[in-house]
Amino acid sequence: MLKDIDDRQQPLLEHLIELRNRLIYSVAAIFVGFVICYAFSDHIYAFLVRPLADAYGGQAGARMIYTGLTEAFFTYLKVAFWAGAFISFPVVAIQLWLFIAPGLYRTEKTAFLPFLAATPILFFTGGAMVYYIIMPLAWRFFLSFQTGAADNGGLPIELEARVAEYLSLVMTLIFAFGLAFQLPVALTLLGRVGIISSRQLVSFRRYAIVGIFVAAAVLTPPDIISQVGLGIPLVLLYEVSIWAVRIIERQRAREEAEEDAASDASGQA
Repeated sequence: MLKDIDDRQQPLLEHLIELRNRLIYSVAAIFVGFVICYAFSDHIYAFLVRPLADAYGGQAGARMIYTGLTEAFFTYLKVAFWAGAFISFPVVAIQLWLFIAPGLYRTEKTAFLPFLAATPILFFTGGAMVYYIIMPLAWRFFLSFQTGAADNGGLPIELEARVAEYLSLVMTLIFAFGLAFQLPVALTLLGRVGIISSRQLVSFRRYAIVGIFVAAAVLTPPDIISQVGLGIPLVLLYEVSIWAVRIIERQRAREEAEEDAASDASGQA
C-alpha cells in the first residue's frame, strides 16, 4: 500500500545532497580502513604471501624480489587500500541501503534485507575458497616447473617472484572469486522483481555453464586448477539460484492466491 512507503517527499536537490553524504561516509570509511590496514600492512603482506611460502615447503633460497626503487612502498600502499576497502565493505553496503531504503515499501525492505546480508557472506566465502583451496594447489602447480641444473650443462629454472606482480595476482583472484560468488544474489534479485523465471534459468542452463567456464578462464590464471576451482562452484551456485527463484515464485503465487481469496470474500460481503 502507499502508506507503507516512506512518505517523505524530497526534491531532486535533497536527493543529490543525500547521495553526496552517503558517498562521503563511504569514502571516509574506506579511508579509515586504509589507515588502519597500512599500520598492519606487513602482517597483511605476510598473510597474502603465506600460500606461496607454504608451497615452497621450506625450500632453501626462496624469496621475493622487487625491481623498482619505489615498487615495495607502493605495493604496501596498494595492499593497505585493498584491505581497507575489503573491511569497510559492510559500511559501504549500509550507506547504500540507507540511501535506497526510504524509496521502498516495507514489504520490499523485508524482501531485500536477506540479500543485503548474503552479499558480504558470499564475498568472504569466495575469497576464503581461493585463499585456502585454490591458491595452494595452483602455486604448487606453477612451482613444479622449476628445474635443477641439467647434466648437459644447462641452466636451472627458478622462480623469483616480484612482490608487486604476486600481490596483484592474489588480490585480483580474491576479488574475482568474491565477485563471482554474488551470482545467486544477482539471479535471485532478478527473479524477485520478475525479470527472469526459474523455467528460463533451467532452459539456459547449458549456455550458462559454458559462459561460467569462459568467465573462469578469463578471471583466473591460465591453469586448469584455478579455472575448474572457480567454474564448478559457480555451476553449483547457479543451481542454487534456480532453487531460490522457484521458492520465490511459489511464495508469490501463494500471496496472489491469498489476495484473490480476500478480494473475492470482500466482494461477496
